Amino acid sequence: MAEEKLVKIRLIKSLISIPEKHRRIVRSLGLRKINSTVIQKHNPQIQGMIYKVRHLVRAERVKK
Repeated sequence: MAEEKLVKIRLIKSLISIPEKHRRIVRSLGLRKINSTVIQKHNPQIQGMIYKVRHLVRAERVKK
């Protein structure tokens, strides 16, 4: 059985004075406050979102 790939995403910078498009991306990832962390499935959609806001978040793979 294939192992499900997961990624842990953490918001490291404030959303103050950040463009609205980037704010919406961060919210759709499930992040609300600085230092909040979520675990998402690693797929192309999530990877694209992380790439767009890479200056605001830290992402690392999680082993199940």
